[in-house]
Amino acid sequence: MKFGIIKERKNPPDRRVVFSPEKISQLQKQYPQFKFVVEPSDIRIFSDADYQNQGIEVSENMQDCDVLLGVKEVPISHLIPNKKYFFFSHTIKKQPYNRDLIKSILEKNIELYDHEVITKENGARLIGFGRYAGLVGAYNGFRLLGQRDQLFDLPKAENLPDLNTMKAELDQIKLPNDLKICLTGLGKVAQGAKEILDHLKIKQVTPENYCEQLFTESVYTQIDVMDYNKRKDGKPGDKKFFFKDPSPYKSDFMRFAKETDYFIAGHFYGDGAPFLFTREDAKKEDFRINLVADVSCDIDGPVASTIRPSTIAVPFYAYNPITEQEVAVGTPNSIAVMAVDNLPCELPKDASEGFGDMFAQHVIPAFANKDKEGILARAKMTENGELTAKYSYLQDFVDGKE
Repeated sequence: MKFGIIKERKNPPDRRVVFSPEKISQLQKQYPQFKFVVEPSDIRIFSDADYQNQGIEVSENMQDCDVLLGVKEVPISHLIPNKKYFFFSHTIKKQPYNRDLIKSILEKNIELYDHEVITKENGARLIGFGRYAGLVGAYNGFRLLGQRDQLFDLPKAENLPDLNTMKAELDQIKLPNDLKICLTGLGKVAQGAKEILDHLKIKQVTPENYCEQLFTESVYTQIDVMDYNKRKDGKPGDKKFFFKDPSPYKSDFMRFAKETDYFIAGHFYGDGAPFLFTREDAKKEDFRINLVADVSCDIDGPVASTIRPSTIAVPFYAYNPITEQEVAVGTPNSIAVMAVDNLPCELPKDASEGFGDMFAQHVIPAFANKDKEGILARAKMTENGELTAKYSYLQDFVDGKE
């Protein structure tokens, strides 16, 4: 079986790749029955020469490959019929901007395996870039804090060679003594953000102490859905049932918003769940949050100040809670916002290496053991020109009926 590492062609350019040269070299020794070929790229974080120096073939010819591995969506004009593809298709939520992509995949008889649905049997994701989104998101939030309040000047993460250098830059800054930081979520995104907070040696406190005690040092708390949601009828909440049906719940986030300076949104937001804070909440006199690093980046959703995504080139804006409009960063009584929606692109080397480790651990073995754990079966969205049974719910979307 031959695997092809394809060139990323989506704009803005993405320098990430599924496998580093070192990881392919390891895999070729571990699985001599597999061959890996790399398509030339002038933007990839690893050069063509880096792969060739590891004895890996670099070739324009992807037609001979059985399985093609990419990161972002493949432009329709570059899809090769009758191939197996792995990439983030951004179609499982019926994203309208990718309807033509999924239609073309079906028309070209492509087997699509989406990275987003490479999961365990219980649905837990096995691979992704979440940790790196959290790392860069939290870093960018501190960069915004330093710029806005003229405290320090952190460089852009994308201009740094790797994660260790990024953390070394944080070692040079001095934070205010009374900063209170709230981090939502317990998944990979939130854990990436927590890694930055812990690197800065900011003290972690329980949600209860965060809301009730006074502190003479900077602190943070990490909260989960049952911390910032409560049942409308006053009964005890249940996380398991919340995820099945959040309608009996309402937000209890204001108890944290009253105590927080810097909010890092690292949670997963499910359809129908209560918003964390609304535009009306942000108008309240006791609403204290003045800086948001929205790593989750749901537009006009659970975090009212996130009214649009920002970009790596221009990562910051501010939100005026009274007018509900965007204003310049530093405008009095505004909320400073970082809402970059492709954060892992700022750490392409570390993100690629981390992603490759997970893909090599969980996916490549499935090709060698006849998919005994069902990983490929669960991630396969299309086959023989049709949607697989698990993803048949997309048919009306594909047909343009919704």
